[in-house]
Amino acid sequence: MRVVNAMMSIDSIYLQRIEALLASGRRVLLGLVGAPGAGKSTLAQALHAHFGAISQVVPMDGFHLAQAELERLGRAHRKGAPDTFDSAGYVALLARLRQPHSDEVVYAPDFRRDLEEPIAGAIAIDAQTQLLICEGNYLLLDEGHWSKIPALLDEVWYVDVPDDLRQARLVARHRQFGRSQEAAEAWVQTTDEPNARRIAQGKSKADVIFKG
Repeated sequence: MRVVNAMMSIDSIYLQRIEALLASGRRVLLGLVGAPGAGKSTLAQALHAHFGAISQVVPMDGFHLAQAELERLGRAHRKGAPDTFDSAGYVALLARLRQPHSDEVVYAPDFRRDLEEPIAGAIAIDAQTQLLICEGNYLLLDEGHWSKIPALLDEVWYVDVPDDLRQARLVARHRQFGRSQEAAEAWVQTTDEPNARRIAQGKSKADVIFKG
């Protein structure tokens, strides 16, 4: 397992790893995993900016169950836990993306934080796109449908940052989308952190530890 420092410049060793994968000529699926607030989305967008038109970001968050369904199931207070996603649907999407057909556009869902809802068919993925940056919390979770994900990815990078920084980011995010300081801190401790501990159990299985 290679440890990579996030402070390296954009042309550093982690980009060379991706370039080596792309040299095969086939589509590459790169997984970015980490606890909530680790910076997966930021890293995904930085990689997308570097690789440009040959790349696309495919977030796992689009597979959140709708708020109405979470409320029906009694899981709304645990939104973000593994069983609050359509894990089978996400695996099915990755399987389709793993073997693209030359004339097929695959549509993936996205997640709107301002609405707190997934949006179906929001991301169009052309068959010619060479690099798919697949980011999400549970890419290395060894249970249920989640356990099928590593076999569908070429590499998985674990995005690792100090817990105090990660938690501060989460509180700020929750406040940005309407929670009070107290409610944001409570959500981080009661919902985000239990999920973070489960995600960390897969850290040793990552191909790269990306230090944020």
